[in-house]
Amino acid sequence: MPTASAGRSATGRLLLRPVRKADLEVVTRLWTDPEVRRHLGGPVIEPVVRIRRQRVVGAPGVHAVTRAEDGVLVGLVTVDEGARNGETEISYQFLPEHWGHGYAREAVGSVVARLLERTPCVVALTQEENDRSRRLLEALGFQHVESFVEWDARQVLYRLRR
Repeated sequence: MPTASAGRSATGRLLLRPVRKADLEVVTRLWTDPEVRRHLGGPVIEPVVRIRRQRVVGAPGVHAVTRAEDGVLVGLVTVDEGARNGETEISYQFLPEHWGHGYAREAVGSVVARLLERTPCVVALTQEENDRSRRLLEALGFQHVESFVEWDARQVLYRLRR
């Protein structure tokens, strides 16, 4: 099976694959939906969306998360190697109608497990008030290691070591 940052991989219910041109409408919604973006600095502005749309298709480390049963795109998991002080960072966004089904835990857990086969640790950053994201990271074994202010909001950094 391919590594988490290339190609396709599968979990019990999900397929993680590169973003396709046909995904752009849903991916754009992830970037612009106020509920999805509530703890991510708010909806992305149109000029930035246009640039992102040009770059996201097939981009390394960006995984479209789709349900295996019907191919519906439910979210994105992104890996940025060397992002924070040389550490690999994982981030994720899922559409609200797919929250509460365990998709984020399944997808993020799968990507993190593959990453830890080749890197000593993975970090994740979320806003302090983002309880859902914090619970997800803690359920996957991440440890809270630092709190700070960035982008005008209280942030928490989590780390998971092999």
